[in-house]
Amino acid sequence: MADYMAAYRIDRWRSWLRRVLGAIYLAAGIAHLTTPQPFVKITPDWVPMPEAVVIGTGIAEIVGAIALLFVPQLYYAAGIAFAAYAVCVYPANIKHAIDGISMSGTGLDWTDIGLAYHIPRLAFQPVLVWWALFAGNVIDWPFSRRRF
Repeated sequence: MADYMAAYRIDRWRSWLRRVLGAIYLAAGIAHLTTPQPFVKITPDWVPMPEAVVIGTGIAEIVGAIALLFVPQLYYAAGIAFAAYAVCVYPANIKHAIDGISMSGTGLDWTDIGLAYHIPRLAFQPVLVWWALFAGNVIDWPFSRRRF
């Protein structure tokens, strides 16, 4: 019975985290489509056609969010896709940090608020990878128990 209750609690956390992640990516996707210019500014120079890439990522975020929120058969695929996405956008986050690029008209350099913003954002990216994989039911770590 204890194993059943533990699994139930994990499933509840997974469901909650899936909904939150879906909402975050839905909002991000809408932002990519409605105000693409800030995202174009942080796109690394080596990315071809940055405007098209930003629009494409916005569409991908919305489609993935819908999958996470409403299509159980696609949770797994959406989890893998969002984990890969978090890895792929990391260079943009690094450029944003190194160049101190303003997204909203306020500078975010490496002093004061910029420091408090960039370091946690860069450090949180691996958590986003885990979150996507866990929410998509791809992994159970660290909640699974090894059985010998």
